[in-house]
Amino acid sequence: MAEPVKTKRRYDSSHRKEQAAATRREILDAAQRRFESDGYAATTMQAIAAEAGVALKTVYVAFETKSGLLRALWHVLLRGDAGDAPMGQRRWYQELLAEPDPERQLRMNASASRTVKVRAAPIMDVIRSAAPLDADIAELWSRIQSEFYAMQRPIVESLQAKDALKPELDVTRACDILWSLNHPDVWQLLVGQRGWTPAEYEQWFGDTVCAQLLAGATS
Repeated sequence: MAEPVKTKRRYDSSHRKEQAAATRREILDAAQRRFESDGYAATTMQAIAAEAGVALKTVYVAFETKSGLLRALWHVLLRGDAGDAPMGQRRWYQELLAEPDPERQLRMNASASRTVKVRAAPIMDVIRSAAPLDADIAELWSRIQSEFYAMQRPIVESLQAKDALKPELDVTRACDILWSLNHPDVWQLLVGQRGWTPAEYEQWFGDTVCAQLLAGATS
């Protein structure tokens, strides 16, 4: 009697990948809690591992360094998910650029600004505070600001293409204004220190940037 042919079990890595992603998310959540409550300098990788309920080695394998962990956390909070698509390729940003009405375009930007800052502002404060103490975090903070400026320029160029900018403004000056009004420091001052609600910030930002940039608007 012939022996039954043994078939090699196909290795399914999907479950392992799901587990790894879940563990990574737990570590990021734990890091966010610790960074926001204790600050960057006082938070240790051991404390994050304990908060997440994983081995310290697991944290190092996933992120290598504390600065690498903070950088990864920033990317998730900025984008709103763990996807790799940069902000400039996100659907909401492409829809903003395609909006034909200049005022609506700027108010869409104000709404997006509110959404991102509600999600990421506490970690932005952690990064800003840690920048003078850690060269890696200083580089991250510098890159955040330069990329943030770069995100504003296509919006301004879109306004210029529609002849919507005030005649006395060129693209660079208009971009400087939009970047300054949209800067995380302004959110921190108005919402963090003065107690404005996110809705009040969005309304003010939308009103102000329209008055400052759009032709026909009064400052």
